[in-house]
Amino acid sequence: MDDTTGTLDEALERIHLSGPERDGWLSNHAPMAVEALVRHGQASAVHRWLDRYGPKLEEMPDAGSPVTARNWHEALGDPRRVADWTAYFEREAAERPWREVLVEWWPRLLPGIAAGATHAVIRVGHSVRTLLAGEESAPRVRELAHALGYWAARHQPLPELRPLGPAPSAAAALDRVPPVSGQSGGIRERFARLTGFPVWPAQENVSAEAARGALRELVRASTHRYATHAHGEPIMLVHAATAPNAVLRTLPALPDELWAPSLRAAWAASAAVTAAYAPRAAAPGPASASDTPAAGELFARAAAHGDDHTIKFADTALDVGDALAFAAARRAIELNPPVF
Repeated sequence: MDDTTGTLDEALERIHLSGPERDGWLSNHAPMAVEALVRHGQASAVHRWLDRYGPKLEEMPDAGSPVTARNWHEALGDPRRVADWTAYFEREAAERPWREVLVEWWPRLLPGIAAGATHAVIRVGHSVRTLLAGEESAPRVRELAHALGYWAARHQPLPELRPLGPAPSAAAALDRVPPVSGQSGGIRERFARLTGFPVWPAQENVSAEAARGALRELVRASTHRYATHAHGEPIMLVHAATAPNAVLRTLPALPDELWAPSLRAAWAASAAVTAAYAPRAAAPGPASASDTPAAGELFARAAAHGDDHTIKFADTALDVGDALAFAAARRAIELNPPVF
């Protein structure tokens, strides 16, 4: 759904006055949250939400030396170069169609999908969804440049992982992900202790359509799993669903040959978050879905709650669209501290 109010572009222009992180390395969630708010009919809440969230944000760091087509390898994964990377992608997106820039850089960035605790790819997914849905305005194209710049600066490959045997489904694969030892420390420390994941899908070579179907299955399974496992860490476990959903949203802008590697990266991201934060024991699932609100009411509750992760998870739950996904979104509203 395209925004006819102008609110999204206004909000993005406000957001682009700030950098992609705050307090050392916490991600700026504003562009993702406002995109979801506008998409689901909550445009009138956007500027109030930004007024509350905005004081947390920090200015873009000073630029160093330009990133170029010749030296980008040296700057990849260097968060000190985030302003240089953002400027590079702003130039690229101004000179070439945004799809061309995305297709060139997606396979380069995909191995570092863990960047910024997966927030970089999530930000790209929100941006691409907007560009595919409607007007390719300057603030929306610039948002993709900022998202790609953040991903390049925080590019973080996962450690080498050993295969743990095949799983018959995404849900079974998530259930079989071994937790990292201790489950302590920040997400980067936890990711460094990853050892291996179940093999899923079991087929080594999958077609583009099969990859898209598997991604949908993964998003559904990880969203459903939140309903019974969110108590482990209700903020961080959101990303087990929102990261693969960001990849799924980006597929229509990518050539078919990139869909299978995108699936593999999305599975690694979802499994990594699961290993880092999921509790060993599940909580009881929802007794009944009969009292689950309709989609519009559910998202309105998330918007009124105000927490950025809760808003983004509700957005993904609406993409999944079934009663258990809605129950999971309601669980996020219950567990995460409200902002308003």
